[in-house]
Amino acid sequence: MSTPSGQSLPNAANEAFNQVLKAMISVSDKVSDLIFSPGRPPQVELLGQLRAVKLQGLELLTPGHTKSICDLMIANHPVAREKLEKSGAADLSYSVPGFSRFRVNIFMQRGTHAIVMRVIPNRVPTFTDLLLPEQLKQICDLRNGIVLVTGPTGSGKSSTLAAILNLINENYYYHIVTIEDPIEFIHPHKSSTIHQRELYADCPDFKSALRSALRQAPKVILVGEMRDMETVEIALEAAETGHLVFSTLHTIDAARTIERIIGVFPKSEEHVIRIRLSQTFRYIISQRLIPRTDRQGRIAAIEILRSTQRTRDYVERGEQSGSRTLTDAMKDGAIDGMQTFDQVLEEMVRGGVITIQDGISYSSNPGNFTLAISDMTSSMATQEAVAPPTPTKSGSFPAVNGFER
Repeated sequence: MSTPSGQSLPNAANEAFNQVLKAMISVSDKVSDLIFSPGRPPQVELLGQLRAVKLQGLELLTPGHTKSICDLMIANHPVAREKLEKSGAADLSYSVPGFSRFRVNIFMQRGTHAIVMRVIPNRVPTFTDLLLPEQLKQICDLRNGIVLVTGPTGSGKSSTLAAILNLINENYYYHIVTIEDPIEFIHPHKSSTIHQRELYADCPDFKSALRSALRQAPKVILVGEMRDMETVEIALEAAETGHLVFSTLHTIDAARTIERIIGVFPKSEEHVIRIRLSQTFRYIISQRLIPRTDRQGRIAAIEILRSTQRTRDYVERGEQSGSRTLTDAMKDGAIDGMQTFDQVLEEMVRGGVITIQDGISYSSNPGNFTLAISDMTSSMATQEAVAPPTPTKSGSFPAVNGFER
């Protein structure tokens, strides 16, 4: 990255790097991540797949390139620099003024620096943007309790939380405090007043920031992630004392989320924690991003567990295989706005939104899911049996499992 004459090196280097970021994002409006790795060209993640971006002078990144990028971004983040030196990885935010913001993770691998940058849109997403289920709007009317959004990394948890928080911001006159690592979506003051605190820049850790938030008279508290027992304990306390608490967990479905929370506490405290959690949880939203049939994007399949007398009982007393499970409660809870992954996936498959193969691979119970759509699979099998194979241009028939017909 060359530096124009007459400019100081830091300003020139920043401007050159910002131009690289702009060129990478311009590949598509669906770019989700940027990746800088030694031995590879700059890459973007587009619809779940990596794609190289050709940039003059950066055809193949060297360890020097990635170290320079790291030094540039971390220059004003002394805590992140210290973490990188001590633990080999660091999180921070980076922004290109007037263009985009990024959630950044810098890490060491084989003695060199690598960088992954998550693209954060300038505009806070809405329910319409994300095609979120309408019943989730009822969350905004809650007065207290815990709402969790769960899913694997990159499943859109932060976007869903941002859309919910934005709706509260538009319709209620609340004081909202967020604690994030790092801050992602910037929420402007609307009807509500929002204070956003970034880990290491504004506060040392989640638990101390959350403890402080209890003395800042908020109605709503967003904790970026519940990482340890103390954070979970303070979140429960906040919910019990009249606050509405939002947070995320890296779990794959609602039932496992309950067990993960209970599992961070000693076994001797399990019964007490089950009672407290059953009384404070309001919603657990789990999501998975599925490729659309047209491969022009991905759509979120969302599982919804809501607090009802039945689900509270299951959380307090524990599930019993074959007789009472949270999955069963969600299956039967449509009138309360609940739904399971497999119910949503079946609806998507039957609507042609996703393929049968993707529906099966992303389902919670592939065997039961296959049975549920057996009428579709049997119909497809009949059509394939009747239709003759189509020759390729060479005159041969398509290969199956690596062999010619």
